[in-house]
Amino acid sequence: MTIAARGDLELTVLLAIQRLDDDAYGLRIRREVGQLRQRDCAVGAIYTTLIRLEEKGLLSSHATEPLPQRGGRSRRVYRLTGDGKRALAQARRAATRLWNLEPLGGET
Repeated sequence: MTIAARGDLELTVLLAIQRLDDDAYGLRIRREVGQLRQRDCAVGAIYTTLIRLEEKGLLSSHATEPLPQRGGRSRRVYRLTGDGKRALAQARRAATRLWNLEPLGGET
């Protein structure tokens, strides 16, 4: 699948996860996406996007141990897969080419 097949929200979520590194869980991802896009994003849209990106093989996730406070719940932490990292790199190259008015194929 090419990067053109990914939407703006998917790319923003991938970037947020990359920036958050080991602290990429639902609420933090939502906050980071909101900062990157300079507007709030619905919780449902974030979780739907996370599920879709994991199904596409761009993310992996795991549940943490329950938090130490009483009644603490576990969190689902997300990480980029190799394909996710390549998708972000490809998106960056495509955006750079567009801003530099270069052909997408890389030929000059």
